[in-house]
Amino acid sequence: MSRFGNGPVAVMGIVNITPDSFSDGGHFLRPEAALAHGRTLVADGADLLDVGAESTRPGFIPVPAEEEWARLAPVVGQFVGDGMTVSVDTTKAFVARRALEAGVAVINDVWGLQADPDMASVVADSEATVIVMHNRHDVDEALDLRGDWRRFFDRSLELAERAGLARDRIVLDPGVGFGKTQAQNVEAVARLGDLRADYGLPVLLGVSRKSMFGHFLGRAASERLAGTLATHLYGVEQGAAMLRVHDVREHVDALKIRQILKDVR
Repeated sequence: MSRFGNGPVAVMGIVNITPDSFSDGGHFLRPEAALAHGRTLVADGADLLDVGAESTRPGFIPVPAEEEWARLAPVVGQFVGDGMTVSVDTTKAFVARRALEAGVAVINDVWGLQADPDMASVVADSEATVIVMHNRHDVDEALDLRGDWRRFFDRSLELAERAGLARDRIVLDPGVGFGKTQAQNVEAVARLGDLRADYGLPVLLGVSRKSMFGHFLGRAASERLAGTLATHLYGVEQGAAMLRVHDVREHVDALKIRQILKDVR
């Protein structure tokens, strides 16, 4: 993941251009607000920005592809023009194609190339990286998580291979908070090393402000930074190469101190 940052762990800052995201919905819906927020995240040390225009929280309101791109276009274009490394969070090949034409470096697909039959080929026709996230339509308390990871990611990687999308352009995401019980969310973080071992691919971890901290700590979304930092640092110890976060400055600081301590050894 060194292509996205100066250190061993890349920090991806979140820019939600949505009215209904669980933590900051509506805050950055206007292009001017989204641009200002993204620039602040980069100034705080973000290696890249993940820009999304359709919420993926439980019960989200679907957005037509044209509307999704209309929200994204002025923001993505400006970020790219400013020289920032940009990821677009979308499941739609139409949106991904437009974003790639605009110069984005990453497509972040929360359905792992499986929601839109054209997504794999669209990414393959570019030089971009794709983040393939594990997802489920239903929660199953009896789920064998590692087995389900294997079934899902094997399918995603098969789609990528058929489209000619090189394996070294793929990052996996265990999908914390998507189609899982809270116990399975914890397991997904704890077994992140298994995911790396099974596939030998970089792994992104994104637990920023998620409901698991409300469940285990009783904290509102605005009070989940400590839990987020602890979980992300644990994930880095398990081999996470990228962290997707709302609070960039705090994560950059935590990673710097971690590295200083490691360098003493």
